[in-house]
Amino acid sequence: MASAISANRAELLAIANSVASEKMIDKSIVIEAMEEAIQKSARNRYGAENDIRAKLDPRTGDLRLWRVVEVVEEVEDYFKQIDLKQAEKLQSGAKLGDFIVDPLPPVDLGRIDAQSAKQVIFQKVRDAERDRQYEEFKDRAGEIITGVIKSVEFGHVIVNLGRAEGVIRRDQQIPREAARVGERVRAIVLKVERQNRGPQIFLSRAHPEFMKKLFAQEVPEIYDGIIEIKAAARDPGSRAKIGVISHDHSIDPVGACVGMKGSRVQAVVQELQGEKIDIIPWSEDTATFVVNALQPATVSRVVIDEEESRIEVVVPDDQLSLAIGRRGQNVRLASQLTGSQIDIMTEQESSEKRQKEFTERSKMFEEELDVDETLSQLLVAEGFSELEEVAYIELSELAAIEGFDEELAEELQSRAHEALERREEASREARRALDVEDAIAELPHLTEAMLVTLGKAGIKTLDDLADLATDELIAKKRTEQRRRDGSVNRRARDEDKGGVLGEYGLTEEQGNEIIMAARAHWFDDEPATEEAADAESSQ
Repeated sequence: MASAISANRAELLAIANSVASEKMIDKSIVIEAMEEAIQKSARNRYGAENDIRAKLDPRTGDLRLWRVVEVVEEVEDYFKQIDLKQAEKLQSGAKLGDFIVDPLPPVDLGRIDAQSAKQVIFQKVRDAERDRQYEEFKDRAGEIITGVIKSVEFGHVIVNLGRAEGVIRRDQQIPREAARVGERVRAIVLKVERQNRGPQIFLSRAHPEFMKKLFAQEVPEIYDGIIEIKAAARDPGSRAKIGVISHDHSIDPVGACVGMKGSRVQAVVQELQGEKIDIIPWSEDTATFVVNALQPATVSRVVIDEEESRIEVVVPDDQLSLAIGRRGQNVRLASQLTGSQIDIMTEQESSEKRQKEFTERSKMFEEELDVDETLSQLLVAEGFSELEEVAYIELSELAAIEGFDEELAEELQSRAHEALERREEASREARRALDVEDAIAELPHLTEAMLVTLGKAGIKTLDDLADLATDELIAKKRTEQRRRDGSVNRRARDEDKGGVLGEYGLTEEQGNEIIMAARAHWFDDEPATEEAADAESSQ
C-alpha cells in the first residue's frame, strides 16, 4: 500500500512538473488546478453539499483531504455542522462557533471522476497560459517580431511566435506576397487584445511603422537617435516615402539611410518585396517639404490653405503626370506624408483659376460697392476678396493704397457696411420665410446667413439646435477629391460629412458656446417644474 501511495505521489508531482514546464507557467498554478479537480471529485463522492478541501504538498506529493464543519449546539445541516460532543473527538478544546477540520480518506478516482478532474486541470492551465501570453506580449506593440507561418486561413496568415500565435490579417499583408507554411516571417506587433478565446496578437507587414522599424535595424544612426524618421507613407508592395532629418549637421540623413552603394535601403526593399522607397529630407517649412515630397517631379509654386489643411501645388505642364504618378500614387503618398490634401494643377490651369477668381471678385465689388471696373479690379489686386475686409480694415490702410485718399476710403467703407446690411436683411427675410425661431437669432456667434443655412437643414427651433453635438454643427466639410479624369474618389466623398455650419469656419469653442446657449432653456425650466410639483403636492 505504501509503495502504491508513493507511486501516486510521484506521478502527481511528475504531471505537475511536466505541465508547468511544457506550458511555461508557474507550477503552483498546476498544483492549484489539481487540488480543485480533486475537491470536485471528492464532492461527487461524499456529497456536493460538503465543504471539502484538498491540499497537495508540492515537495513531497502528500495529498490531504478534509471537510470543514461548524461546531453548533444543535445540528441542522449534517453536511456542514457538527455538535460539540462529536467535535471534541476530532479536535480537543473545540468550542461552539468554531470551524474545525474533519479528515477524509483519499478518494479513488473513477473513470468519470478522472475525466472531470482532467477537464478542470486543462481549463485552469489554459487560462493561466492565456494570461501568461497576454502579459508577455501586451507591452510589445510597435516591436518587430519573427515567427514561422503555421497556416493560412481565409487569407489571414497565422504565425507561430514560439510561446503564442499571431495573425497577419489580409489587409495587413503586402499584396501579392506568397505566404508559405513553414517559412519564417518578420512583422510588427500592431496591438494585443485580451479576448475570451485568449489574447489576440495582431501583426502587420503593410503598416508604415514596420518600414520605419526596419530602417532602425539597418541604419545605426536611426537606432541611436541621430537621424529621425519624421513621417512615413506606404503603398505596400509598390512604393513608399519617408521624411528624414538629422540632429547632427555633419551627417546627411538621406545618404545615411541609403548607405554605401544603396546597401542599407536595399536590405529594407528586399524585406518589403521590392517596394520602391523615396527617402526625402524633412523640413519644418511646409512648402519646402511638399516640394521634396513630390520628387521626382519639379514644382513651380506652392499655395498653402492652413484653415482647410489643403495645399495647392502648381507644376509645369510637362511635369503633371510625373507629379501625380501612376494612378495618383505619387501625390497620394505625398499627401499622407505631409498630412494635408494636395491639389496639383498645371501653370495654365492655375492661371485660369486665378483669372476666374479675379473676375468673380471684381464683379462682386463692382455690384456691391457700386464702383467702376477699374476700382473694383484695384481692390482685388490689393488682396481684398470679401466685403468684410473692406468694411473693417483700418481706414488708414485703405487710404494708403496708391490712387486712394481718405475721402475715397471712407466712402468705400460706408458702401461696404451698407452692402453688408443689405445682405443681412435679405438673409433675415429668408430665415423668417424658413420659420427659424427668433430665439435662435439671439444666440452668440450666429449670423443671419448661418440661420438661413440652419433653416435649410431643418433646424428651426432651440430644441433642434440643442440636440446637435458640436461636431455636427461646426465640423468642416472636406471637398470631394476628383481624379484627373474627373471621376470622384468615392471613399473621400463618403467621409465628406461635415457640420451644418462647417463652411463658416467657427471654432470648437464658439460651437460649444452656441450649443450650450441653445440648451440653457432646458435648465431654466427645471426649477419652475419643481416648484409646480411642490405646489401640487401641498394641495
